[in-house]
Amino acid sequence: MNETPAPAIEARNLRKSYRELDALDNVSLRLESGRIYGLLGRNGAGKTTLMSILTGQGLPSSGEALIFGRNPYENDETLAKICFIRESQKYPEDFNARQAFAAAALFFGNWDQDLADRLIQDFALPMKRRIKKLSRGQLSAVGVIIGMAARAEVTFFDEPYLGLDAVARQIFYDRLLEDFAEHPRTIVLSSHLIDEIANLLEHVVVIDKGRILLNEDAESLRGSAVAVTGSREKVDAFINGHQVLHRDTMGSLASVTIRARLGDTERAMAAELGLELSVVPLQQLVVRTTMAGTHNLDNTEFLEVLK
Repeated sequence: MNETPAPAIEARNLRKSYRELDALDNVSLRLESGRIYGLLGRNGAGKTTLMSILTGQGLPSSGEALIFGRNPYENDETLAKICFIRESQKYPEDFNARQAFAAAALFFGNWDQDLADRLIQDFALPMKRRIKKLSRGQLSAVGVIIGMAARAEVTFFDEPYLGLDAVARQIFYDRLLEDFAEHPRTIVLSSHLIDEIANLLEHVVVIDKGRILLNEDAESLRGSAVAVTGSREKVDAFINGHQVLHRDTMGSLASVTIRARLGDTERAMAAELGLELSVVPLQQLVVRTTMAGTHNLDNTEFLEVLK
């Protein structure tokens, strides 16, 4: 009888407390192998804490973190399957980029030097310059190259690409998809650039205040929220019975975001009522979902926090 393989990543009732603050509050997740996940949420939501525990770089106050069914903490065999690249990645100060890649090649058994060389050219990275002399964008490129060329079975990117300009970020996204298609593994992207990475994601996890708010396939989320705009009285009648994520009103007009996948009948009804319907993109869905439990921030303020 074949046993069901363990998920690539699993969190079981994880809690992490710092004095009176719960950075993680009973987080449970199962992320399967061979998919690209988005771990989304504003600053301080608990994303980095969760990734640190899942990669064996920290211990939870309670609960379990498992990689392929095994606790990664001080487990060399499991740690060798994980690559965790942070925005503020640290390297020995006297290293240059070439030495950083040589060290990574020794640690990661699946290291692909050809891919690393191609990415070095793509990002025009100066190889002999010391790490501490690199610009923020060049330092980001070092982390991105290691994260991709390592081809670890489980790879976490904690916003290391923020230092890259728009062109360089697009190169990263394109190369990641190309390499993932040929060498599937489990990749977790933590980012606030949600619209930029939306097309990369197969599954979305949204965390806020240490709790999971959304944990769904990206395909099921696309088109699952709609903004309804028009006469407040008609809007209220139309949205009755639907989950409301956000409401804006101005005089007799209203714009309400609801979590719903509308059918032809409802769309025809909206047209008869003179209401405008617009699909909410993933970034706005994340914002609206989080704001539903955050009453002291307006949308502009929340977007600034998310950055």
